[in-house]
Amino acid sequence: MITTALQFLLQTILGLFALTALLRFYLQLTNAPFQNPVSQLVVALTNFIVIPTRRFIPSWRGFDLSTLLLAYAAELLIKLGLLWLGDFPLMLAGNLIWVAIFGLALVEVLKLSIYIFLYATILQAILSWVNPYSPVAPVLDALTRPLLKPLRKRIPLAGGFDLTPIIVFIVAQLLLLVFISPLEIYFSRLY
Repeated sequence: MITTALQFLLQTILGLFALTALLRFYLQLTNAPFQNPVSQLVVALTNFIVIPTRRFIPSWRGFDLSTLLLAYAAELLIKLGLLWLGDFPLMLAGNLIWVAIFGLALVEVLKLSIYIFLYATILQAILSWVNPYSPVAPVLDALTRPLLKPLRKRIPLAGGFDLTPIIVFIVAQLLLLVFISPLEIYFSRLY
């Protein structure tokens, strides 16, 4: 019972941190407005570890590698922690197990990235109908613009409705089904 509670806490706390670190990475990558309350919240939640990490891992060509690495490290710690709490003999594990653990952490980062853009697109579509002037709107617009702008050039409005969020939703689901799930299954079988 205590093990289950510890597993839940580990997944929740480190999972939320990985999500926040990845969100910071993508907000910086897409040049989301820094003064926005959402951006400020993400920065405030991650500054405690991002600032020291940047001393060792600098940015590269506009990519904030420290936040990306922190998200990966959080997912890796989740995998290792769950195995350790499940009494998996990590010290006796062979090289293939370590490849599986590192691979599964990478798959989780990729999956989380797809979900960030998927939910940002869905939220933006809903907010455009309900409250287009919400404080969250500029951040969602910045996050989804790289996905939606090329599609909007090719797909005309249908009766005044923008169908590009539906296309993004379909493509995201296909990516999860065709690429992410098989990778996850492959690395899981290495145990």
